[in-house]
Amino acid sequence: MVREFAARQGSALRSLALVVGALATAAAVALGAVLAVFFAATIVVIALMSSALLALAGLAMRARRSARVRATRDGLMEARHIGGHHWVAYGWNERA
Repeated sequence: MVREFAARQGSALRSLALVVGALATAAAVALGAVLAVFFAATIVVIALMSSALLALAGLAMRARRSARVRATRDGLMEARHIGGHHWVAYGWNERA
């Protein structure tokens, strides 16, 4: 008797629950798709920034290898004291 009463009384609520459940599922799928695109774009931006960083590091290492310090016979640069805490070094920016 309880089953028959529940079957007769719950039919409208069941169909309403199915419609609401389908709408909630569609909303969850749409939100998941938007979040997937957002996080994929985030990964692409991180990859671009890291590749730019690696390129700049490579250029810095290349510049560091090509720059040579002009040294005297003792291996020291010439520097002159011009007063206070100020010194001027000569020959460090010229190639040997």
